[in-house]
Amino acid sequence: MTTIRNSIKAIIRENDSVLLIRKQDSLGDYYLFPGGGQDKCEDMRSTLRRECVEEIGVEVVVEDIQLIREYIGKNHEFSSSDSEVHQVEIYFSCRLARDAAPMNGSNIDDGQLSVDWVPISAFENTRIYPQALKNEFISPSKVYCGDVN
Repeated sequence: MTTIRNSIKAIIRENDSVLLIRKQDSLGDYYLFPGGGQDKCEDMRSTLRRECVEEIGVEVVVEDIQLIREYIGKNHEFSSSDSEVHQVEIYFSCRLARDAAPMNGSNIDDGQLSVDWVPISAFENTRIYPQALKNEFISPSKVYCGDVN
């Protein structure tokens, strides 16, 4: 049975780079935006602040919503493992709350290797998920992007 899960994500830009979480699979390195699942009755900004401390070890200031994306697993390349996944991702523009070096936090995601500043100029040749929205993360122009990977 498919359940819908909210995931609140941070777009943190600094000096023409974006802060991402590095993971690895059989194809090599790939990157995801910091953030994660919203707990029942938790507001989105609190979710994002909590998730960022857990994953990148730094508090963030949560600003405006930049993008909303749905991911319906059965419609995409990972359908064999994600057929029951329906996730709504809300991406907020954020900034670091203090001058600190982001690093793996105290409660990192499974398979999280590091926290890296990825230059925007390298986005085209870097595996970043969701891949369909690479340009939107650089310069957001729409809020609801639909079911994309």
